[in-house]
Amino acid sequence: MSKEEKNTSPSSDYSQGIYDATSLGKPRMLVLGLQHMFAMFGATVLVPLITGLSVSTTLLCAGLGTLLFHLITGGKVPAFLGSSFAYLGGFAIVAPMLMDESGQQTVSNTEMLPYACAGVALSGLVYVVFSLLISVFGIRRIMKLFPPVVTGPIIIAIGLILAPSAITNCQSNWLLAFVALGTVIVCNIWGKGMIKILPILLGVLVSYVVALVTGAVDFSGVMQADWFGIPLSPKAMGLFAIDGSPEFISAVLTIVPIALATMMEHVGDVASISATVGKNFIRDPGLNRTLLGDGLATSMAGLLGGPSNTTYGENTGVLALTKIYDPRVIRIAAVFAMILSFSPKFDAIINSIPAGIIGGISFVLYGMISAIGVRNVVENQVDFTNSRNLIIAAVILVCALGFNSVGGLSFTVANVTINLSGLAIAAIAGILLNAVLPGNTYEFDDSTGTGEGASLRV
Repeated sequence: MSKEEKNTSPSSDYSQGIYDATSLGKPRMLVLGLQHMFAMFGATVLVPLITGLSVSTTLLCAGLGTLLFHLITGGKVPAFLGSSFAYLGGFAIVAPMLMDESGQQTVSNTEMLPYACAGVALSGLVYVVFSLLISVFGIRRIMKLFPPVVTGPIIIAIGLILAPSAITNCQSNWLLAFVALGTVIVCNIWGKGMIKILPILLGVLVSYVVALVTGAVDFSGVMQADWFGIPLSPKAMGLFAIDGSPEFISAVLTIVPIALATMMEHVGDVASISATVGKNFIRDPGLNRTLLGDGLATSMAGLLGGPSNTTYGENTGVLALTKIYDPRVIRIAAVFAMILSFSPKFDAIINSIPAGIIGGISFVLYGMISAIGVRNVVENQVDFTNSRNLIIAAVILVCALGFNSVGGLSFTVANVTINLSGLAIAAIAGILLNAVLPGNTYEFDDSTGTGEGASLRV
């Protein structure tokens, strides 16, 4: 009897992992699915709080995106698709949050959010293109274009660009910010089991209790919200912003290049899931199919007015903790997320979280984005004594931060004004330099599902 057959037998020893959760019974499968939903919850709802998107729409897109991903990959990969933090920089540039009349809370930029979502939708098509290229030319040849010396500095720049907004939110209530930040740090460093896996969610909950005690929560919106409603709002749908306007073009040029970094994140997450489960998903169902699933899920989310989707490392942590590797449990979590999305009351509760708490969570989150970029180049042993690598990284960082500080680069083509953000310019410059300068020795190893670029997580 094979190892996998042994682990799918109801009477077997589950110490090596369970690949067929039906042996546990439906009630336990529902509980396990609920656990996966809570694992993704804190990070997933944080993205709409920072960007101004709808929490309900985000949960719906996460659930639908996960089910679409499982459909395209043949239901083989136990991955959950939640909101990606990598696109926060693009949203901050295209549709920055606005201050309300009191100057204490930030509100959605309803005029520009649809354009940002349209950019997200088109960024998903980048995944589709690369999926096709991998199918035609092979994974090693395509991955050679995106070594860690390019993707690492781009990720570092994303976190640094976002840093000022974290401080701005913290300034509204430093007490709540420090409580949220401290809780995340304590849970992540000293927590055990699920506490260590859910630091963001616990950080929000603990600081929210403090906000309730200190009277910093406004419940007016919660009292007025309905218990049931449709989680889609035409005002934020990227579907209605694909109009060829200068705003649309600028949003696309700002947000689409971010997909180059998130695709590397995807590779790292799929490799991590492969190592956890003991199956090489890079080969079967294949990176081309997992990229296609992630890309189409992101395009769908953008068209519906949600943030980009990405495979979630939080849920990989739950897989490692529980040793329940059945993808059906993940699909149950997706259904739970979709059910929650139909409650405007729940959306209002999430939106009642004070800006100070968001600032405290963002304080560590944005720094971690940059730190992950540093880890990416360190773990992949990028040699910065090599002038080629040093020049590529230097140009990427200066372009991203420098051009961002002056509002990007604007120029006119056929009477249309186009604005390239610092991130877009940095991505273009990095890819071109990597392609032109001699000495590109990067190789991706698909035999184990890992490579020099496979350790990324944003």
